[in-house]
Amino acid sequence: MSKKIVAIGGGENGRKKPDGTRYPYELDRQDKEIVRLTGKEHPNFLLLAHAQPLERQDEYFRVMIDIYGKMYGCHCKDLKSNQLSDKEYVKDIIDWADIIFEGGGNTLEMIKLWVETGFDTILRQAWEDGKVMCGVSAGANCWFKECFSDSLKLKYGDKQPFIAVNGLGFVDGLFNPHCDKNGRLENVKQILKTSSQVGLSVSCCAALEIVDTQYRLITSVGSEAYALKSYWKNGDYIEETIDTSLEFKPLEDLLTKN
Repeated sequence: MSKKIVAIGGGENGRKKPDGTRYPYELDRQDKEIVRLTGKEHPNFLLLAHAQPLERQDEYFRVMIDIYGKMYGCHCKDLKSNQLSDKEYVKDIIDWADIIFEGGGNTLEMIKLWVETGFDTILRQAWEDGKVMCGVSAGANCWFKECFSDSLKLKYGDKQPFIAVNGLGFVDGLFNPHCDKNGRLENVKQILKTSSQVGLSVSCCAALEIVDTQYRLITSVGSEAYALKSYWKNGDYIEETIDTSLEFKPLEDLLTKN
């Protein structure tokens, strides 16, 4: 079975604003590719949303039903963070899923929950079984060996620093979502000084698609989305633009310090 990951750097999904209007829907190319990767006309879509507090997970699910259910014809279910202790239910719903999508939020708390409950092992098996592992922001961070995170800022306030967080390690690299915002590129430069990983900085409206040993970048139509590869080598900081062509390329080349 092919191992598939679609890691989205950010972008709006049509969620409601506080005034009742909606944000734009910017990720149609990425979502359509996620559905295509299943090879099914009406795949089973599973939302996790464990990076969000429990009280917000229903709202997140309603937004994703509008996209994956109503727009793309998926059968949709969610698995809430307080259901992970029911091992039989977790196994059944993971077996049912073709797509496993984690949303944005607090990466550090999400990974901690998964490790404590053993869900990290279940997710690895799902990836090895060929399910499409995907998500945005925290839901993109989690699949990599390390990631660049604002988890402390989300929990304790904006004066807290950005940090590196250990992910599930399905793919090497340090993933940096939303790299077009909030000075993240300068901060990831400093974090990479103490990491052996290659930095993979992906902007909003861009996604890194990885299928087995190949990768490509998917960008939203009409956007200025981009991604960068960066690392330290012999005391120099090297930053390269990742090709936005739709051709798949060797993943080893992306993760190697040239």
